[in-house]
Amino acid sequence: VFILPKKHKKKKERKSLPKDDVAEIQHAEEFLIKPESKVAQLDTSQWPLLLKNFDKLNVRTTHYTPLPCGSNPLKREIGDYIRTGFINLDKPSNPSSHEVVAWIRRILRVEKTGHSGTLDPKVTGCLIVCIERATRLVKSQQSAGKEYVGIVRLHNAIEGGSQLSRALETLTGALFQRPPLIAAVKRQLRVRTIYESKMIEYDPERRLGIFWVSCEAGTYIRTLCVHLGLLLGVGGQMQELRRVRSGVMSEKDHMVTMHDVLDAQWLYDNHKDESYLRRVVYPLEKLLTSHKRLVMKDSAVNAICYGAKIMLPGVLRYEDGIEVNQEIVVITTKGEAICMAIALMTTAVISTCDHGIVAKIKRVIMERDTYPRKWGLGPKASQKKLMIKQGLLDKHGKPTDSTPATWMQEYVDYRKLPLGFSQELFRWSSTFLLERFSSVFTQDLTFDHFDETSPQLIKKEKKKKKDKKAKAALESVDDPGDGVCINTVRILAGEGSSSLLLPTVPVPFATAVGWTEAGPSVL
Repeated sequence: VFILPKKHKKKKERKSLPKDDVAEIQHAEEFLIKPESKVAQLDTSQWPLLLKNFDKLNVRTTHYTPLPCGSNPLKREIGDYIRTGFINLDKPSNPSSHEVVAWIRRILRVEKTGHSGTLDPKVTGCLIVCIERATRLVKSQQSAGKEYVGIVRLHNAIEGGSQLSRALETLTGALFQRPPLIAAVKRQLRVRTIYESKMIEYDPERRLGIFWVSCEAGTYIRTLCVHLGLLLGVGGQMQELRRVRSGVMSEKDHMVTMHDVLDAQWLYDNHKDESYLRRVVYPLEKLLTSHKRLVMKDSAVNAICYGAKIMLPGVLRYEDGIEVNQEIVVITTKGEAICMAIALMTTAVISTCDHGIVAKIKRVIMERDTYPRKWGLGPKASQKKLMIKQGLLDKHGKPTDSTPATWMQEYVDYRKLPLGFSQELFRWSSTFLLERFSSVFTQDLTFDHFDETSPQLIKKEKKKKKDKKAKAALESVDDPGDGVCINTVRILAGEGSSSLLLPTVPVPFATAVGWTEAGPSVL
């Protein structure tokens, strides 16, 4: 009896899309982070752009309210897609960088374009052309590192390729350079760093050497070739040059020609086929894939677009290895870049704190009101809006003569309190001092003193400012009380507002209530 082996059913393999086929990826599936009560196991290694390996980010919370606004960068409408995109262009020889950028602006019919760093007319290669919103990243791209492949012509024969290779190795690190005679910048001596260089080939018959160099932005390879000739003692000049990498984009990363741009726009205009245009233009998020990421809740996005601080309660996820003063990218749950920011907390601090400022904005990228406003919807803010409507507050929300006294006492504008001086601390200290030591004070200590718009207080302060200072100085000298007096304490009510002067307080009393030169402290 023969027992036949069971046939194993072949598992249906999921079709993996080729990495280069961006136009197909855009229509294949949805890319979105969904709100969850627990952390789900996702395979995000194939997710595009800033959502790649999203599951490896540290989770602060998974709860948020998704808003039906914005879209994944690859799913944007073609008009928005172009306005928030860039082109990795293979610059042709002869036209200047400025001319090339102007031609692209005319072909795509957009208002604004910019490039990642000027290439001389005869130089070819990688030129990142940013379109409209993406021009906000131009400055960071111009200062990014560059790589070149060049040909140097030596004026006389040398021993061999090894001699040229040694000379190239010598010219690494920080070098003095003066721009060439024909240059777009001022001809003054400056320092530029060459990170790495190597010789690819040397032809002794024609005295031509091909070399590759990785350098800082603003390095003149033409000047480097002259220095190579001087170092070898035979003289030399640059014959040909091509830029092979600019920032994160290299000549292998979907580089297109001017003909591609022209053909893609023609195809869209005449046949309404946007697939070619989507292959030519890439979303600006691709330029930011090397930055550390910070994912924000949808409700916090528009506030950041208006310049709000990036606070910890709005953070959903954050990446490992964030350091203070490091440049990071703040993104939405759909993978859109909101802004570039400078980190004020490390990854360890973010994981242990529950409040505070995570980062400060460097450059806002997203258009305002892409997401709806979600601030000013709390109970106090709603009450304030109602009072403005009723005329109890002025249009800026400041008190007027018709403002109720209860509002004046209860409402605290946190922007006007000194740093670290909380409402509870102020309430406690003022009540305690007034009840226990009312005889010491020459004036009442109330919340009205913190209202910079109170006309009576402003007039009194202006008239009696000098008298109060003189009186306080005399009291501190003449009436020491039970001990040495602390100088008059001035509590600033906020920038541009009047200040509250407290009389001098004896040291034993100050110690009893926890009052120091810096102000009151909770016992």
